[in-house]
This record gives sequence, structure tokens and C-alpha cells, in this order.
Amino acid sequence: MTFAGNGIGITRGIAIGEAHIMQRGLLDISPRLIDKASIPAEIKRFRLAVNGARERLQEIRQRIPGNTRSDIIAFIDTHLLMMNDAALVEVPIELIRKHAYAAEWALQLQRQSLVQVFDTMDDPYLRTRKDDVEHVVNQIQVSLLELDDDNDEDLDGKVILALDLTPADTIVMRHQGIAAFITEFGGPMSHTAILARSLGIPAVVGVHGITRLLRHGELVVVDGEQGVVLAGADQTILSHYQERIDAAWGRDTQLRSLIGKVATTREGVRVQLMANIELPEDIQTTRELQADAVGLYRTEFLYMNRQEMPDEEEHYQTYREVVEGLDGIPITIRTLDLGADKQVDGCTASSCNPALGLRAIRLCLKEPKMFQPQLRAILRAAVHGPVRIMIPMLSTLHEVRKLKVLIAEAEAALSADGVAFAKGIPLGGMIEVPAAALAADAFSRELDFLSIGTNDLIQYTLAIDRIDDEVNYLYDPLHPAILRLIQMVITAGQQAGIPVSMCGEMAGDPRYIPLLIGMGLREFSMQPGSLLIAKELLLQLDAAKLARQTRKLMKRLGEHDFEQQLLKICTRR
Repeated sequence: MTFAGNGIGITRGIAIGEAHIMQRGLLDISPRLIDKASIPAEIKRFRLAVNGARERLQEIRQRIPGNTRSDIIAFIDTHLLMMNDAALVEVPIELIRKHAYAAEWALQLQRQSLVQVFDTMDDPYLRTRKDDVEHVVNQIQVSLLELDDDNDEDLDGKVILALDLTPADTIVMRHQGIAAFITEFGGPMSHTAILARSLGIPAVVGVHGITRLLRHGELVVVDGEQGVVLAGADQTILSHYQERIDAAWGRDTQLRSLIGKVATTREGVRVQLMANIELPEDIQTTRELQADAVGLYRTEFLYMNRQEMPDEEEHYQTYREVVEGLDGIPITIRTLDLGADKQVDGCTASSCNPALGLRAIRLCLKEPKMFQPQLRAILRAAVHGPVRIMIPMLSTLHEVRKLKVLIAEAEAALSADGVAFAKGIPLGGMIEVPAAALAADAFSRELDFLSIGTNDLIQYTLAIDRIDDEVNYLYDPLHPAILRLIQMVITAGQQAGIPVSMCGEMAGDPRYIPLLIGMGLREFSMQPGSLLIAKELLLQLDAAKLARQTRKLMKRLGEHDFEQQLLKICTRR
């Protein structure tokens, strides 16, 4: 009898292999006190455990082949840095010393405290960064509990089943030849998911109960594109998936032949294909695939896993490394997009909705001393290559005008200090708040470019949290209200003569690209892994025909045949 499970597909690959169930997962840590006389020994035991975990991670890093991409190695380096962070190393020691907690329980309490901070963040990407804390804490707990490690097992061709996997697990297992992995937890924006895409590992996450439902050694099919897991499949089903695997090898070669080819529609309409990047190390992939630009460079990682704010020099050196590494490829740097974890209007972030609170440009304008080092660093880094500044979560024109004053102040201060900087850097805004989309014509007169952030625009417009399992079925990029807002922004940019791009997940989804081309969008920014697929599709599209179809569609939003007409455009029938 065939078993079928569904989860979140995080890669487009398919794999068939024997199930290997990893018993290691979330550890059950119970409260435990120790004798006060044992506190010094307990602190020593904790320090030894941290050192042991750090040494294992360093050993894993050394085992990574030298030709591995730098963005992949960066995940291990991030966790190594975290193992030196006082928040994870010194705070548990203080808890042991003050309360006579056992080391495991002290670390668990600090984990809960840190995870709670991440849970209050509004940005889904940043919220999933708590995975890093979980993974590093788990490594230390494994060391404290002296649990066995799975990394020396023969995993060649196996499909890994686990509650969750760390980036370190994923990298090591990739070099052990695993065919795919399935986890009970995790999401599409976690570090492990990003790694799976970078490494080309077929994977499905969020398949609840999978480690209990399947048996060790059972033959499993993993469809990373559809988010499907099959076990006990008959020969007909296995043959079907094997044919798809064989076809994928040839398709990858075909896609890579598009590197260097200009992205145009059939009649020669030029389209800009840009990359979203998250870490400085992502520049190698962007260069390899010859993206037209970087349409979104997130800077929040500089603020992560630390207690002190990054200073201007740290900002500058980081941005300079990226700009020079891109070797002339233009980059759009998004300013800080974090929420505040302090009191706002009398309530804490945990009791208020942080997505509607003091975050992004609102926080930056309220705390200019925190914001100015970043602005100064971006202006300085722009000396080394083409840079644009993009502001997240704009909702009023007052924010744009106040920001321009801050930029002018930063320029004046740098000039007075005799520090080299670039003048006249293009300034753009992310349109991700419905109010900004409705007022896009006004914003287009104040800014040099606009970028539609569909991830937040959709959830704000439809009043749903897209990572909430209870309501994410309502997350619909093709809702008539969403299409109206997108069209308004594109039209506003056209009338003002400024570029309009899209940097949300919708931009990299082949299902929506024909419609967006028909609406007049000519700049797409997406995860690097989607660039060649998007280019292949664009080369087949007739922009004029899609424009005619889309004009008719927009006049019929919500009518009885709307979905039928929409399907024709999205499937190019």
C-alpha cells in the first residue's frame, strides 16, 4: 500500500532512496538543580561542552572540499561565531552561578529567552533566523549529554528522515552522498532550506509525524517541487519518477547554457533579472549566473546574534566587500528592516503585533543615531561600485522627506570629515504597505525607483500571516485586490519615468511571470536559483500579446470568468 505525505517542497529536485531515520532531534531538557558546592565543576563541564561542540563544528568545516561555494561555508562560520557569543556562552554560566541550575537547564532557559526575541520579529525571514540559535544550542546540548554523532554512518544514496536538520548536518550529509531529506519541522526560508537549494538537494520540510510513519530502509520518493513524499510505491509510480529524474539532468545542462544570454521576450523586449542576496558570500552565485544586478541586499544579518550595534566601520567594510566582489554589477542595499523588541506605546513587542509596530524605516527614523552609521557606510561603499539605497516599509511621504534630510546630514558630515563618499545615490522605496501602493503616484515623484515587496504586501492586504498554518491558505498572490495594487504601482512608475521592480517571492515564480510581464513589469528580483528558469520562460513569451490579454483581464477583476481568463495568461494558452 502506497503512503503519501505532504509538506513544503523547498527544491525542484526529485530523488528515490532508502529511508534513514535520524533519531537525533529536539532534545527533552528537564529542570534540574545542583548542589552549590558543585557549581564550579558544573561551569567547567559547560565550558568543556561548548569547546567540544566548537571543535566538532571546526572539524566539519575542515572536511568541506576546498571548491565548495563560499556562501555554503558561511553557514558553518556563522555557527562558529555564535559559539563565541556571550549570549550563548556567558549568560548560561551566570545562571548556573546564580541559581545553581544544571548546565543543560541553564542553556535551555537562555535558548527560550533568545527564541522569544526572534518570535516577536515581524519579518518572516528574520523570524526563521531563530533556527540558528536552536541548532547551535542543540550542538552544545549534544556535547553536554554525550550523545552519539551520526556523521560517520554510510549515507550514500539514502533519504534522511529527521525532526529537523542543522546546516552543518546538511553540508556533511551532502558530501556523504545523501539523495534527499525530509523533516517534520522547518520552513522554506530557514538556513537549512536555503542550503538545500544551494546544494541542489531534493527536500521536503514540515511533514508532521514522518519519522514515526515510515520505517528504516523503506524505499521513499521525494518530490521537492510538489512537496510530496511517497513510500511503498509500485513499479509504475517509481518508473514515472525515475523518468523525471533522468529528464532533470538534461534540463540542468540546458538551463546553464542560458548563462550570459540577454533576457528578452520573443519580440526583443528587454527584461532585467536581478538577484536577492542575504550574505556577503552570495556574490559568487550572482556572478556565476551573470545576474543583471542585485535587486535586494538584506543587511539585517549584521545585527543578528549580538548584543552591541555594528559600528560604521563594520558596515562599511561589509558593504565594500560585496560591492567590490560584484565587480561592477549594480547593487540595491536595503536599509535595516528589524522590529523593535522594546516597549511601544505602553506594550511590549510580545503583546503587540510587531508587524504593525516600530520596525524598518519607522525604527530608523526614531533612532537616527543607530541609523546614521549605516547611511554613512553605504555612501562610502558606493565609491567602489554602483549602489542604490532602498527603504523598507514606507507608508508616508513624510518618511521619505525626513530620510532625505538624514542622507544630506550624512553627506555633510562625511565631507567635513574629509571621507570619500558617492553623491547622488539613487533612492528607492519598497512598496509593501497597501497605503504606499495606493499612493504610488505620489511616491514615484519623490523617489528614483520603486520595488514591490509582495511578501508583505499580500499579507497586509489580506490580513493574514503567511507563515501561520491556520490561515496561510488565504495567501493568494492572484487575489483581485493584490493585482490592482501591483498594477497601480507599475503604472505609477511608468508615468513618472522611473524603474519599478518586484523583489518578493512572486517575482521568481514561473506561474506569475507571464502575468507580470503583461502588466508591464520589466525588472524582477529573485533568489539566484530561479534566475535561469525565469530567463528560459521569458525567451518564450510574447509581451505584446500578454499585454493585450492582461488589459482585458484587469477590466474583469472579480467577474465570473476572471479565473478562467487568468489561467489562460499564466499558462500562456
